[in-house]
Amino acid sequence: MGINNASDIAANLQIGPTDAGMVRIYVEAEGGIELPLDFDPEEAEEIAEELRAAAEAARAMGTAPAPKPKKR
Repeated sequence: MGINNASDIAANLQIGPTDAGMVRIYVEAEGGIELPLDFDPEEAEEIAEELRAAAEAARAMGTAPAPKPKKR
């Protein structure tokens, strides 16, 4: 599966600091999948910049389809 392929998999996403001074992106998906991803603050800032750039590129493409509702 590539980045441009649609998926019906629902997941929850949490982002926050850890007590070890890292930034954690925590993904919990259907089927009991739990994926904690830890980054140092500099890496997290690089990821944030990539997210902003991707959002800008997506915005420039025009109207995006409505996202599927996420499970909570």
